[in-house]
Amino acid sequence: MTLAELSRGASAIVVSVRAPPEAPEWVEWLEAIGFLPGEHVRVITHGIPGGDPLVVRVGDSTFALRRIEADCVTVQL
Repeated sequence: MTLAELSRGASAIVVSVRAPPEAPEWVEWLEAIGFLPGEHVRVITHGIPGGDPLVVRVGDSTFALRRIEADCVTVQL
């Protein structure tokens, strides 16, 4: 399951980060801001309308990620 699939308020653990072929640099960027395997993440809220962006907490930081970026983070409940 990906971070983008988590419902509001759900928590999970990061399993891996992958990037779309057209943006391979996203892996390095997401890992640099804290999306590392083993880290706890929580979806705080989804934007309205359409659920974009997602506000997520990883470690002590809070970020707004577009759904396409959150789809790059594989998580486990």
